[in-house]
Amino acid sequence: MPFGLLLLFLSLTKSCWCAPPQTCHPGDEFLGKCSNTVIEGKPTCTELNLGYCNDLEYSRTIFPNILGHRTRLEAESGAEYLLLSVIHGLLNGECSPDIRLVGCSVLASPCQNDKMIKPCRSTCEALRRDCNHAFEAIDMAWPYFLDCDRFFASDQEGCFDPLAGLKARQELARSSLSPEEPSTIIQFTYTSNAQMYSLLKRTAAKCSHISHVYSIGRSTEGRDLLVIEFSNNPGQHEILEPEIKLVGNMHGNEVLGRQLLIYLSQYLCSEYLLENQRIQTLINTTRIHILASMNPDGYELAASEVEDNNDPELTNQEGHLLNGWTNGRTNAQNLDLNRNFPDLTSVFYRNRRSRYYRIDHIPIPDAYWFGKVAPETYAVMKWIRSLPFVQSASLHGGELVVSYPFDYSRHLHEERMFSPTPDEQVFKQLARTYADAHTTMSNNDTERCGASFYRTRGIINGALWYSFAGGMSDFNYLHTNCLEITVELGCDKYPSEVELYPEWKRNKEALLSFLESVHRGIKGVVRDEDGNGIKGATISVRGIRKDVTTAEHGDYWRLLNPGTHILTATAKGYSRVSKRVHLPHHMNHAGRVDFVLEKVPVEPDIDDHLFPTVDSWDRFDPYNQFERYRDSDLTEGGIERQEKPWWWNYFSQSGISPPNWLLRNV
Repeated sequence: MPFGLLLLFLSLTKSCWCAPPQTCHPGDEFLGKCSNTVIEGKPTCTELNLGYCNDLEYSRTIFPNILGHRTRLEAESGAEYLLLSVIHGLLNGECSPDIRLVGCSVLASPCQNDKMIKPCRSTCEALRRDCNHAFEAIDMAWPYFLDCDRFFASDQEGCFDPLAGLKARQELARSSLSPEEPSTIIQFTYTSNAQMYSLLKRTAAKCSHISHVYSIGRSTEGRDLLVIEFSNNPGQHEILEPEIKLVGNMHGNEVLGRQLLIYLSQYLCSEYLLENQRIQTLINTTRIHILASMNPDGYELAASEVEDNNDPELTNQEGHLLNGWTNGRTNAQNLDLNRNFPDLTSVFYRNRRSRYYRIDHIPIPDAYWFGKVAPETYAVMKWIRSLPFVQSASLHGGELVVSYPFDYSRHLHEERMFSPTPDEQVFKQLARTYADAHTTMSNNDTERCGASFYRTRGIINGALWYSFAGGMSDFNYLHTNCLEITVELGCDKYPSEVELYPEWKRNKEALLSFLESVHRGIKGVVRDEDGNGIKGATISVRGIRKDVTTAEHGDYWRLLNPGTHILTATAKGYSRVSKRVHLPHHMNHAGRVDFVLEKVPVEPDIDDHLFPTVDSWDRFDPYNQFERYRDSDLTEGGIERQEKPWWWNYFSQSGISPPNWLLRNV
């Protein structure tokens, strides 16, 4: 071997012998969690000069930092620094500036005598406890560089608290405030779908002891139908605790109800924490379910239409505003969701004269499934069937009135005909509860958007107003125990943002009064002689041809107006027991009426059809129209496609290496 080549070989091998062992796993290096780059020279303290970190309590830092960034420029070019620069906007200001300050303490730790001082682990752990829900709300993983075990030190090791100065300033500010009563603070602005999901999840996390969120399904375009629940035992049905639901944005362009329900969720959470006795009593005795947007796809279209309204090149403003009354009303399949439910009202009318035909818990006709059933409708039907809802309200827009079933006229050729349910008086009382508590709805001199409801002070039978089939309220009444009213919140389907706070003031008391009104009438438990609850027992009221059935543990609720009522409880294979009950006026809670039924031999007779069977009421989607995963959501290998979250564009378009460590599925 020539002498020159030998020297070159020896120099190369010498450099290899001197290289430090690789300490960073290749996968971690790919994700940007660490680096195997060899650092030459002794690290020394340098001036802190990171734009988003210059308000830290110290002025000198050291490179390489904890994450292996060798220079200030390298730290500024990383996804970690980019995240800290946008985190305030991503989290809607929540946990700000705490997240940024703690993150900066990792990227640019303080330096003393050319030695790095790590941030305190206890500060990191407290931050994660308080703020992890905010990341979950936007489907973002907790940032790897805020790993409390890897990059933070214990008090015994010697550390510093990056939030000490912030805490001191906050404490000073609090001490200077006048001792006024605390209050709920709500930002009265419109929220996008992503912001709505984030806000509801953060609200549930803030009040996790009384609230949680759950999805009942997805829209046509794959958006969550997200429900937030309030209860002193969230996620569980409690015996004798009534369940009530509020549904908004069924028509995507009718947006006020959506916003009011978002504000109501924030209000219930905050006021409970502030020990508002009225709110605490309501939540401790009621299970409340709020579906702020039943049609998020339609809302997306309606919101974009409103944004276009500001286009200076738009020439036909009048035509554009007219489109605002229709664009976004339907779902992404162009289906009106309030015409898409099974038409059980026609079934009721055909059989109402039959003495033995049961007109409650009417099963869904098989023919319905051969039509086009929207995924939103399907999800809500399953939800309605899965919980023992007692009462409900659906919030709409375009008028200022409360309507109640039936919505479909009892005469085929009459578009406007009074068509009462057997519970006409109870429904009128429910409608009155909302209308009278609203600041203007029941006023005789209130402008009525072209219609006139002054004679009835803001309430009307739905079919008397205008008739339509396939509505959600009629379905609730005829298929379940639930009584639902429709609240039309005002003439403007999409009011300007400055109107949101005044509308909240007009409707807040009405919403709370309606929730409290579920504690009206009677409730109780139907048991056998051994004390076991009887599921599916029937409670009937003489003179009202509408029965209710008991829930899983034998408990029931029956909305009734004051007066004397004769109740009868029965179940297949058990005796029939009747009781006379007097409900006085001014009751602030439901009366308790329990039943004990004796077992009797079962003999087939004409009454057999009075009890739901597997072949009737329980027959739901018999043709399996909706698979758990639709084909459009699957890849060729049968694996569900994972779409990137909405915030991914912040990073993918910045030119940096994509931070896969922020994806929850990685």
